Amino acid sequence: MRAKNSFLFLILITAVSLKAQTRGEFFPKNLLVQPFVANIFEPRLGFDFHARESSLELNISNSIEIYRFKNALGFFSFGADLFTFTRLRREAKFHFPVDAVDYLFGVNFSYLKKEGNFIQGFRLRFSHISAHFADGHFDNYTHTWHGNRTPIVYSREFVELTPFLGWNNFRFYLTVAYVYHIDPDKLGRDYYQLGFDYHSGRSIFIKNLRPFFGYDFRLNHLENYTGNHSLKAGLKFGEPRGRGISVFLNYFKGNSFHGEYYNVKRTFFSIGLNLDI
Repeated sequence: MRAKNSFLFLILITAVSLKAQTRGEFFPKNLLVQPFVANIFEPRLGFDFHARESSLELNISNSIEIYRFKNALGFFSFGADLFTFTRLRREAKFHFPVDAVDYLFGVNFSYLKKEGNFIQGFRLRFSHISAHFADGHFDNYTHTWHGNRTPIVYSREFVELTPFLGWNNFRFYLTVAYVYHIDPDKLGRDYYQLGFDYHSGRSIFIKNLRPFFGYDFRLNHLENYTGNHSLKAGLKFGEPRGRGISVFLNYFKGNSFHGEYYNVKRTFFSIGLNLDI
């Protein structure tokens, strides 16, 4: 009930702010707050091939801004998120059965202020995420679940605040989150993140080809607190913090970000491709 009241309060504040706007726009071209490079739970459209695992990740997700306006304080926006994060197993004859899939949807509020090369702002999310095993997790020949892992009910609803500061193409952020409903209910109701990313403003080799990198540390609260490390670096053809296509290398160490595998430790290198839309 508290979460519902908080959400209604934010809607009211947004509506009041709209009346005080000096300039507004529906469905602007790019996101006000671009995805944080190494954070797993960001909008992505692409895939990761895991070097030492018989699996790959297929991400089909997007965030859109519904409305953005500017006043004396800076830029404000209201938008929506709809993500899917899919784990596929690699088998012979170019078969990729779907093993597990996580769904995330919700709304977001963003703020950004620019002063020369310095930026500051925040992103606030109200989201739901649920996790599921798919048909590819069941072996039709042996009639058993792969790894003897049977499906569980895993879902959570949460509010997440991420303030950030940026200077000369570097950006530093901190996330504080409260999970107001979770299954299994033995899991903790908070998590924290900190990290940074960098997008070069200069092209290399050819026009509009720019390097980028980022690091993200996530402190999960499962039965106990445990840390995840994610490091990503690559090249992007297109706008530095906008539309384009990226190729990258990624290193991950920590608990799986798929809910059905939340208590499984993973360490992997991957190479990926992403369409930044």
